[in-house]
Amino acid sequence: MAKKVLFLCTHNSARSQIAEALLKKYGEDRFIVESAGFQGDKILPLAINVLAEEGIDISDKKPNDIFEFFKQGRQYNYVITVCDSARAKQCPIFPGLDARIHWDFDDPRDFTGDEIQKMAQMRILKDGIKEEVLRLIELHEGEGLKERLPKHWILQQ
Repeated sequence: MAKKVLFLCTHNSARSQIAEALLKKYGEDRFIVESAGFQGDKILPLAINVLAEEGIDISDKKPNDIFEFFKQGRQYNYVITVCDSARAKQCPIFPGLDARIHWDFDDPRDFTGDEIQKMAQMRILKDGIKEEVLRLIELHEGEGLKERLPKHWILQQ
C-alpha cells in the first residue's frame, strides 16, 4: 500500500518541491506525494534548473499552502519538514500520522555569490535531499517502515 507523504518547508519554492519531485521519480508508485509551505511564493529558478538536470520538469508547478491542506483535512502517513529545525517545530499537527520527520536543510534564499556559485550550492542541497529521499525509499521496502526510521529523523510520533 502506498504511503502518503507531505514535504513541508517555509515557502514551498525549493526544498519541499525538490523532495516531492525526487520521491515521485524514484519512489514511483510506492508513495503518494505532495508538498506545501507556510508562505506561498513562486518556485525558485535555481530549483527548476537543478531538477532539470535530473530530468524533472517543475516549471509549471505552483506552491501550495500548508494551512489549506490542514483545513481540508488531508491525512498523511509522514509529514517531512525540510526547513530549519526551529521552523519545523511550528508545523501544524496532522491527525493520523505514523511519524513526523525532519530533514534539516538550508534555505536557498540565503545562498550567496553569483548565479554559478548559487547553482553549485543548489546542487549540493539537491544531492542532500536526494540522499535522504533514496534512504526513505530503501527503508520503505518490506514491513515496519516506522520502526526502521532513523531516530534523528523523528520529531513526533
